[in-house]
Amino acid sequence: MSLENARRHLARFGKADSILEFPVSSATVHDAALALDTEDRRIAKTLSFRGAAEPSAAGFPCILVVAAGDARIDNRKFREHFGFKARMLNADEAIAATGHAVGGVCPFGVDNPLADIYLDVSLNRFTTVFPACGSGNSAIELTIDELERCSAAKGWVDVCKDWEGQ
Repeated sequence: MSLENARRHLARFGKADSILEFPVSSATVHDAALALDTEDRRIAKTLSFRGAAEPSAAGFPCILVVAAGDARIDNRKFREHFGFKARMLNADEAIAATGHAVGGVCPFGVDNPLADIYLDVSLNRFTTVFPACGSGNSAIELTIDELERCSAAKGWVDVCKDWEGQ
């Protein structure tokens, strides 16, 4: 179901047929890199965090940060940018907030009006990256411009560490 949501979303951009499905898991950065025969750092992982507001009938507020596979959230930068402490969603919360299970969380097909999507500057080192497509065995290769357009990101952020200079 989640893969189909991502497929419908990407179809609006003419990219549905570009989704890659694997006979092996791509649920972790390393697994995805192995499945794609690429470097871990080129995997565009989507990290999901609680939003500032509490869940309500309107939905589950969350922030999705798409970052390079070798980047880690810098808690200080996150707090300075968003105004509150970074708290990752647990598995049940991720499904409630994004419609995608952990391992397939992506910025495509998220039908939650309270989900805000951002791209981290750690991605800008690459011509193309590989985000997941809603399942633990899928991905798509997109240019940075395509990722920005297809994700409907609210903007670029600098909230990660450990990738600089690589």
